[in-house]
Amino acid sequence: MIFASFFKAVSQLPDPRFRRVMLLGIGLTVALLVGTYAALLWVVQTATADGVSIPWIGNVGWIGDLLSWGSLGAMILLSVFLMVPVASAITSLFLDDVAQAVEDVHYPHLPQIPRSNFWEGLKDTVNFLGILIAANVAAFILYALLPFLALPIFFGLNGYLLGREYFQIAAMRRIGRENAKELRRKHSGKIWLAGCLMALPLSIPLVNLVIPILGAATFTHLFHRLS
Repeated sequence: MIFASFFKAVSQLPDPRFRRVMLLGIGLTVALLVGTYAALLWVVQTATADGVSIPWIGNVGWIGDLLSWGSLGAMILLSVFLMVPVASAITSLFLDDVAQAVEDVHYPHLPQIPRSNFWEGLKDTVNFLGILIAANVAAFILYALLPFLALPIFFGLNGYLLGREYFQIAAMRRIGRENAKELRRKHSGKIWLAGCLMALPLSIPLVNLVIPILGAATFTHLFHRLS
């Protein structure tokens, strides 16, 4: 069921509306990552503008350049963790458009529904981002204490959080908040596994750019299958 939903989402990539939303999502994702890297680079360059003083050696200017280049590698590494909240934000922004494109092709018998309220959606997104970031910050303690379990903890935690949000947003469009929660609890195992399927490619640079939109489409299919 989960893989069938994912491959249905992939098969719709040639759809012009679907592709337009995906390109918008990729553009915004790249902009967010570049903005974050620019901020990190600014911090490094500001801190090392006058060089770095080393005992018995004195002021060394080239260390600032080295750290600036090193910040690029650090940003690539951080993108593995940053893509999870970025994916959450992108999904919330574009899910209505993605879900409508999916339903028009695969579920044309369904009645049209009004778009979700933007401010309600923004409120849900901000609340969930807070939970997502707090949970991942807390997880860093477990990564340090149990380094051999860091990957399972990372994917298990973010698979649960992403699955919870992706499914909740997809379901709320059709059946409302309370019914969406009830359906999510009923199928929590499948939804967690589907979230893990989304979290895994989010850790792969470049591949992770298309995952937020594919995730929105996958969970739209999954909702209709489970409901």
